[in-house]
Order: sequence, then C-alpha cells, then structure tokens
Amino acid sequence: MKKTLVKLKERNLSTLATRETRGLKMSEHKTLKLCVELVPSTVWESSLYRLVPREVWNRIRDNFITENGRKCQICGEVEGTMNLHEIWKYDDKNHTQKLEGLILLCKMCHNVKHIGLSGKLASQGKLDYDAVIDHFCKVNDCSERDFQKHLRDSFETWHERSTHIWKQDFGKYKEFIVPKLHLQSEQRFKNE
Repeated sequence: MKKTLVKLKERNLSTLATRETRGLKMSEHKTLKLCVELVPSTVWESSLYRLVPREVWNRIRDNFITENGRKCQICGEVEGTMNLHEIWKYDDKNHTQKLEGLILLCKMCHNVKHIGLSGKLASQGKLDYDAVIDHFCKVNDCSERDFQKHLRDSFETWHERSTHIWKQDFGKYKEFIVPKLHLQSEQRFKNE
C-alpha cells in the first residue's frame, strides 16, 4: 500500500482533482459503488463550490441534508463530517461537463473521490492513505489490486480529458454563480 503513495507522488499530485466514474465495472460481475473521480485540469477551480458565495453553498448543503438526511449516500456512514460532492457527467465528443447533481459523502468516501488531494495530504502526514484504499476496497468488496486497476484507468481518462477545453453546464445552479468568482477562477488557471 505504501508503494501506491509513492507512485501517486511521482504523478505530480499537485495536478490532480476529481472525475465522475460512478457505476464502473471491475469485471463482468462487479459494479463499483465508490469510484475515484478526476476532473480535467482545464476546469480546476471551476466547481460550483468555488463559484457560488459561501452562504449560498451552505444553504444548498443544508437543504440537501434536510431533504435526504445526514448520511453518506454511498457507504451509509452517519458519524463525522459530511461533504456535499458534485456529480459531473462528461460528453467526451463535444467536451461538455454537466453538473448532474449532488451527493452527500462521509469523509472517507470523499477522500476516495478526491484521491489526488488525498495523496497530497498523506505525503504531508495529514491523512492515512492506506485507510483510504482500505475504505475503497471495503465499500466495493474488492482487492487492492482492483483499486490499482481502477486508479490507473481513472488517470488514463484524466490525462486524455485534460488535453481539452471543456464547456461547463451548471444546470439549475447556474443562477447562483457569481460572475466575478468565475472570472477569477478562469484567470487563476491561465496564470498557472
């Protein structure tokens, strides 16, 4: 498991984020409940979370919890911090990224979704990366080898998607986006 962290460090963890890969099959008989999500680098800093005022995000999160309950929608955990996570769908032909919805996740499921950030935190001694892998394997009832394959496949897709400029569709949440925050986000990307 320690080898995994070293391999992730070698892939320049500062350039990793998230991607929507829910429902991927590990084999002919197994569908993943919990997947790594890597967002193309060309749309980093352009999440709904970053583009709406904090009080709006908090209201969206509170309403979501009121409607759906305070429980991880993947593993069922009810204790600890719960994170509202954006679910994105990708049209690889037209390079469109569409916000399909939101999901409430426990800290560990959220760490799997944001595996790049998890690797970076682990390299700083702030997170147990092996525990993140173990959580993935437990939720999906799979082996670490299955995790490694899923991770490799996710990075392959991420590398390809990161070569394109993506049009974003925020759906019903578009009205909450503050143009100034969106422009600042685009400017940060251009300056990197």
